[in-house]
Amino acid sequence: MNWDELKIHVEPAIVSKLEEFKILGYDKVNEEDIWNCLRKKKWKKDEEPKPLREVVNDILSLSISDYMSFITVEAYKGPSFFSS
Repeated sequence: MNWDELKIHVEPAIVSKLEEFKILGYDKVNEEDIWNCLRKKKWKKDEEPKPLREVVNDILSLSISDYMSFITVEAYKGPSFFSS
């Protein structure tokens, strides 16, 4: 199973995490944002997907502070408006 196939299987956990973030007031987050955060931060060194139970655990244990840290770092990596 690859990461894309795994994403389909863990979608209910992603939706649950998304609902949690929305309850906390973070309305602009979507499912793809949560998945990208985990893929680029938590699982960046993993070539092959982890076991399903570990992936679900990682999704459900993602904190809003970890997500916001990831978004902040990604924003700094983005293109500079001041470069020529």
